[in-house]
Order: sequence, then structure tokens, then C-alpha cells
Amino acid sequence: MGSTKNKREELRDILLEICENVYYSPPSGHKLKYPCIIYERRYSKAEYADNKPYTIDTSYTLTVIDKSPDSEIVPKLERLEKCRYDRHFINDNLNHDVFTIYH
Repeated sequence: MGSTKNKREELRDILLEICENVYYSPPSGHKLKYPCIIYERRYSKAEYADNKPYTIDTSYTLTVIDKSPDSEIVPKLERLEKCRYDRHFINDNLNHDVFTIYH
């Protein structure tokens, strides 16, 4: 019997097709390679029928960190299903583009 991937691992595989540097909730001080995508679980949303959840969507925050203000990663994430662009900011001379995705 083969192993099945959980939702977080499935999302990681999708992100790795877009960018080779993908990190899940990296610890503070962890040396990152740029450009990169950092993702972390935000919350889960359940739809109910007969007082039981029949679908559960987990929300993740995706942050693209790139030296370039015109990152090639951003438009690729914008095309993903159930993915929404939230905001842009600059920190330590690096561009950060933040998304929310349900997976």
C-alpha cells in the first residue's frame, strides 16, 4: 500500500514546481536562499451537513521573498486555484508579496 501525502505536502509539491526554494514556517534566523516562498498554515474552514463536516479547506499564507520588485514567481501564484493576492511590502531591501491560498 503506497503512502498518501497530506495537504501540506501536496501544496509544497505545487510550490516547488514554481520555485526551487520553498520553506514551511522556517525558524527565526534560518538562512534563506532567494527568491523563495515561505508558507505557513493559517486556519481551517469547514462546511457542515447534518452537524458533521463534509469539506475542510485549510488556509495557508504564502510569502514570496525576492530581491526583484518584479518577481517572476508572483504571476505564477496568481494563477493558482483558490489563491488570492493580499499585499506587498519591503523589509531589509527585499520585496515581499503575500498571498492566501485554500488547499
